[in-house]
Amino acid sequence: MKTHLNCLQVLALDIIIATVLRSPVKNFARLVNWAERIDRDKKYAHIVRGLRPVATDPDNLWNQYIIGLCKDIDRKELKAILHNFAVNASFGGKVRQEACKAKYGCNIPWAVLMDPTSACNLKCIGCWAAEYGNKMNMSYEELDSIINQANDLGTFLFLYSGGEPMMRKDDIIRLCRAHPDCQFMAFTNGTLIDEAFIEEMKKVRNFIPTISVEGFEKETDARRGKGTYAKVERAMKLLRDNKQFFGVSCCYTSQNVEAIGSEKYFDQMIAWGAKYCWLFTYIPIGKDAVPELMVSPEQRKYMYDQVRAFRKTKPIFTMDFWNDGEFTHGCIAGGKSYLHINANGDYEPCAFIHYSNYNVREHTLLEALQSPLFKAYQNGQPWNENHLRPCPLLDNPEKLVQAVEGSGAKSTDMQYPEDVRVLTGKCVNAAAKWAPVADELWACSHGCKGCEKARGKSPAASA
Repeated sequence: MKTHLNCLQVLALDIIIATVLRSPVKNFARLVNWAERIDRDKKYAHIVRGLRPVATDPDNLWNQYIIGLCKDIDRKELKAILHNFAVNASFGGKVRQEACKAKYGCNIPWAVLMDPTSACNLKCIGCWAAEYGNKMNMSYEELDSIINQANDLGTFLFLYSGGEPMMRKDDIIRLCRAHPDCQFMAFTNGTLIDEAFIEEMKKVRNFIPTISVEGFEKETDARRGKGTYAKVERAMKLLRDNKQFFGVSCCYTSQNVEAIGSEKYFDQMIAWGAKYCWLFTYIPIGKDAVPELMVSPEQRKYMYDQVRAFRKTKPIFTMDFWNDGEFTHGCIAGGKSYLHINANGDYEPCAFIHYSNYNVREHTLLEALQSPLFKAYQNGQPWNENHLRPCPLLDNPEKLVQAVEGSGAKSTDMQYPEDVRVLTGKCVNAAAKWAPVADELWACSHGCKGCEKARGKSPAASA
């Protein structure tokens, strides 16, 4: 294990995890004290401060959420996940990441998102992946090499997207088995999860599916195809019955935002057994993009308000990758927290920014992080002092034009290369309309006296 914690620290963390899992109600409060003692350099003091009121109050929503995890998820799997997240990816990995960032002068990611294949068994409306078909794939050896290179930089969290990553089930499990000290997740449509695959998940214990759902049956089947919702519900029932940790991913559009932001839908996610929800907004990428699916400023604010309200009342962890920019200090792409590698092996700063001039077959991960486009991201972030306008495409399109053209990066769309000015042109109006709404929200959440509007609290400590 290459986490750059010393052996005693690793042993201490493992003992803490095992002790808490044996008696979570009794030992949760002790966890905070132990973590504080291990964190001698106070690098995680803010996390400890956020956890203390949660851990010491059994009536706290997030205390109940964490105790619920211990009841609902297989203990051996939960222990493996906590070890890989807390010990490897977070405490130990962060130390190595910061050292490499100082040494190499570039962003070092907490997570790597990569596409094993461009193939997919669905054809969702407005999805750029549907354009490619089964035309691009990274080999097992290439995926394995990326993981090893990332480990050397302190990165132990890997996410798969696509295409549909579950088209590569066997290789995904093989990689989990080859790297037991890493945590793996996949954004999947869920339709290929069956009993046999869940048995493989139970063996490796370091794989988490994040299932894409577009709302209820009407909204999901409208975008993903008739019968998809029923298959997804079956997959989630199998996961829940087998005490497997999983979450959901929701792309909110102008057509489904009212459903996804509703209390009824949050209650449904909890009933499914999902322990977290990643929220994305629709971005008009590619030839078959549907700009009409982009949300209006009012709809985006609706999601901002709803998510913050439900964090106080609903036991499910949520993260909105645009509206939660204040918690991540703006954009997280370009290696700041993550980067994307597409199925052709192109290093891209973000899953939604399909431009690159470096490829895994000619360049190492470190070389890509030091490349002109990634350095442009590093130098340009946070892109906007208002972190509710974090995205260089959706919120600051002129900044993306400067980064792409200034670095000489090219479109990675192999069928229909998209000029960056064409792409950003589809977002200019949305950015202009969102700006005054975001500025008002930002002012209200940062010192507006007497304002009762949403005052941002960290999702991890929002109780």
